[in-house]
Amino acid sequence: MITRPALKLNWEGTNRILQAAVKKAEEMGIPMSIAVMDEGANLLGFARSDQGKLHNIGIAMAKGRAAASNRRPTGKIGTMGNPIDDHMAIAIPLAAGPENYVTFGGGLPIFVDGHCVGGVGTSGGMGDQDLAVAQAGLDALGA
Repeated sequence: MITRPALKLNWEGTNRILQAAVKKAEEMGIPMSIAVMDEGANLLGFARSDQGKLHNIGIAMAKGRAAASNRRPTGKIGTMGNPIDDHMAIAIPLAAGPENYVTFGGGLPIFVDGHCVGGVGTSGGMGDQDLAVAQAGLDALGA
């Protein structure tokens, strides 16, 4: 066989993630940008708080892309999940493109039945706040 089955996140799943993440950001009182990407790191859905900062749009999308393509949470780790030093934390995003790879928290991969179907990235708060908003989105998906 030369093909394999692939699960795809649909609009219902994307919307569940966005709605729950927006709700969590509002509860925390932090303006956020939230991006949901598919498994190929293409944008599926996006939400931005009324007071969300312009620069957080690109950061949220980069976190979602990195989580989807690396199939790992974003953070100060390499592509294999290993801890990296400050030099590599700068070098890897420069090599991959800062719009595609980031080394700070707030991006989570989306897994369904053991398959990565995308990533969610959030930006606007501190790293742990961004992560909490992203996790709220995943929790709503029930995956």
